[in-house]
Amino acid sequence: MSAPLRIAVGGLGTVGVGTVSLLRENAALLSVRCGCAIEVVAVSARDRTKDRGIDLAGLEWVDDPVALANTGCDVVVELIGGENGPALALVEQALERGKAVVTANKALIAHHGEALASIAEANDAPLAFEAAVAGGIPILKTLREGLAANRVSRVTGILNGTCNYMLSDMRATGAPFDKVLAEAQRLGYAEADPTFDIDGVDAAHKLAILTGLAFGCRIDFGSVHIEGIRHISPLDIAFADELGYRIKLLGIASRDEAGLVQRVHPCMVAQGAAIAAVEGVMNAVLVKGDFVDATVYEGRGAGAGPTASAVVADIVDIARGSRTPAFSVPVESLETVATLPIQERVGPYYIRLMVVDQSGVFADIAACLRDHEVSMESLIQRVRSPDDPVPVVITTHDVREAAMTAALEQIAALDTVLEPPRMIRIESL
Repeated sequence: MSAPLRIAVGGLGTVGVGTVSLLRENAALLSVRCGCAIEVVAVSARDRTKDRGIDLAGLEWVDDPVALANTGCDVVVELIGGENGPALALVEQALERGKAVVTANKALIAHHGEALASIAEANDAPLAFEAAVAGGIPILKTLREGLAANRVSRVTGILNGTCNYMLSDMRATGAPFDKVLAEAQRLGYAEADPTFDIDGVDAAHKLAILTGLAFGCRIDFGSVHIEGIRHISPLDIAFADELGYRIKLLGIASRDEAGLVQRVHPCMVAQGAAIAAVEGVMNAVLVKGDFVDATVYEGRGAGAGPTASAVVADIVDIARGSRTPAFSVPVESLETVATLPIQERVGPYYIRLMVVDQSGVFADIAACLRDHEVSMESLIQRVRSPDDPVPVVITTHDVREAAMTAALEQIAALDTVLEPPRMIRIESL
């Protein structure tokens, strides 16, 4: 049996405590599987006095988390969070000293992953971040290893459990967005400040990382089109159900000869699609490869257990001596791929309008669509009391997004349209 692998953990929040607990509870199993013991030797967190439910006696406590890079550890586990600050400084210093780094920090990798991978390669130090995407689903390992023989054309995922829970609950209960968000916060599924989750930023960080792995290209977070779920209403969810769809916040990256598209936004997907059945806080990722075709991976995307499982999986690889490049290939081999704006998307759309109930309204709407060569596939019109706005729902045939956007701008200017048009893209998976 080899000498123990010594671990330093920066950040003792939910995931940090879960990681230390897992390493202790499964110590014997891990020792057999790795050929060496794995020992936590040092930790760092903001408050020494906080009761975290685990015994930290005997561990070196470091007040400055960046100083963990100077301890006698072999692996630094960064669970502090944030794209800059002490998290970035700790990872940089650890890699520069030739120490292996494991992180669950999606913002850090999405913004600095390429630079950190370069430091790791220069110092022959592993950099691993399985826990940064989809929690307990080993999707990054799958892309690096299990699907390495395939040329990937598309990656689609439910990448944020908070949004998936909220959309599922809105459909089940008919409750409005604000009420469902408050319940998600009460249950611990949403943060006190849920902005990154509900505005799509968290999912976008994860999508950018998946894109780099899937397509062997440089991460370009700035090119990700990002929309959240604030504008999704129970009315849209009810109409989606009537039309045979489910609404999901999806991260989608696709590549063809024209270039690469990365987008995060609500989508309507057919109720029979595998990803439509993924409910609650669960995550799912669909990968399409040229030889394997479509494969689907589902599991818990967050929480102490699933995320700690992914963190420790990276530690196990390091203990076994696995040295796969962070993005599957050396940084110098990552491609710079032309990116396409969302306005180049071609596909069908769901449109909901709230209009005045009077003659001629639909003729005006149809004229706007005709002017921009938008072809309607279906129409639903609900009659309410004469004084109430009337919902009109239109689904379209395939159309370029630039044309759809222009048509909606013209429709929104009509005096008889009382609210901004709601548009949701319909995706075929």
